[in-house]
Amino acid sequence: MLIKTIVENTAISEEFGSEHGLSLYIETKEHKVLFDVGASDLFLENAKKLNVNIADIDFLVISHGHYDHGGGLKAFLNKNTKATIFIHQLAFNKYYATRPNNKLDYIGLDENLKENKQIVFTSDSFLISDGLRLFSNVIQKGAPLKSNNGLLMEQNEQKIQDTFAHEQNLIIEEDDKILLITGCAHNGIVNILDHFYSLKGRMPDYAIGGFHLFSGSGGYETPERIDKIGEYLMDTKAKFYTCHCTGIEPYQRLKAAMGERVDYLAAGSKIII
Repeated sequence: MLIKTIVENTAISEEFGSEHGLSLYIETKEHKVLFDVGASDLFLENAKKLNVNIADIDFLVISHGHYDHGGGLKAFLNKNTKATIFIHQLAFNKYYATRPNNKLDYIGLDENLKENKQIVFTSDSFLISDGLRLFSNVIQKGAPLKSNNGLLMEQNEQKIQDTFAHEQNLIIEEDDKILLITGCAHNGIVNILDHFYSLKGRMPDYAIGGFHLFSGSGGYETPERIDKIGEYLMDTKAKFYTCHCTGIEPYQRLKAAMGERVDYLAAGSKIII
């Protein structure tokens, strides 16, 4: 499998633009998959520089209903009229973030796109194709992530703490290897891996995505929490590539403990697994 990081908060060089967002291109033997489209149309510019033709994408997965993962959806639809787009059935609900000045910002998707015929709504466990499966419905065990503080959803005309039921994760299987891709892991990377194990009876060989150990509204997770997560990740025996909402400082702490078992993906990077 070939994976190219189209959009991320950082970039490998000035050649590539960066933004608070995520977009990954995954090429298997059978399919060309895009996982998230960042916050804007930046993914189109970076994709060109990485020789990715957006019009050729077979499947687009939007991991959850936040703008930094689905903000480029309209731009995608303008370039690609054939891809099937997989979005959780709750992802077009209203989502908000409380900023440090107590301002409430809408961070959801563009509701005007909801009726597009390329979109397929998902829930729980959803088979895309042989070797490609989505899952949601992750049970949050243990203390909630501090970095989720201030992330809200609208329910019955009231704004309450987001449950992240709209978040989905992608499993790709090829050549006896299993890759797990998360968007932000708002439900907790440990809980997501536990759920993955309940589905597959084993841990993935590789995992890619944000771990949401930092946010502007919720701050950093504690060093103790990060260390505990690192211990769990090491026990899985998987190789991890993280990015986006993990945060540079939490990543550096994980890297110090996990060594070559974890690396960081910036916009413009390419890996083969």
